[in-house]
Amino acid sequence: MKRFHVHVAVDDLAANVRFYSTAFGMPPTVEKPDYAKWMIEDPRINFAISTRGKSPGVDHLGIQVDTEEELTALRAQVAKAEIEASDQKQTECCYALSDKYWTTDPQGIAWETYRTLGSVPVYGKSSRSVAKAISAACCSPASEIAEPAPSAKACC
Repeated sequence: MKRFHVHVAVDDLAANVRFYSTAFGMPPTVEKPDYAKWMIEDPRINFAISTRGKSPGVDHLGIQVDTEEELTALRAQVAKAEIEASDQKQTECCYALSDKYWTTDPQGIAWETYRTLGSVPVYGKSSRSVAKAISAACCSPASEIAEPAPSAKACC
């Protein structure tokens, strides 16, 4: 079953956790020093916030799926439409291990479609970073690979 995903970069995690916990009527499902996530059932949404973005606001959007078959089907739709997409297998980001692919819409908003495989103890790690839509933020599209930017916020 699919779940809509929204990731928002924030400048004050504690204030935003209080706000969204009140708005959603529940505490975060996952809360870390730099990240919080709510897995809401009605409507089905994976809403995450972190202090890892370049600037406050929408960091990226996406679709979370439960199975490899769902991920493969959605990736095939993008390929059929000849939309550029970048695959990331076994990537560690947002305290999770995932298979995912990224694309960017005409406005430049990054979209990820992913399947979570497990959890990891760190926000993200990688020897390379991405230089397209959100180059300084973790969990970004991998269509152009570059050496890591000199930013303390960079990861993935």
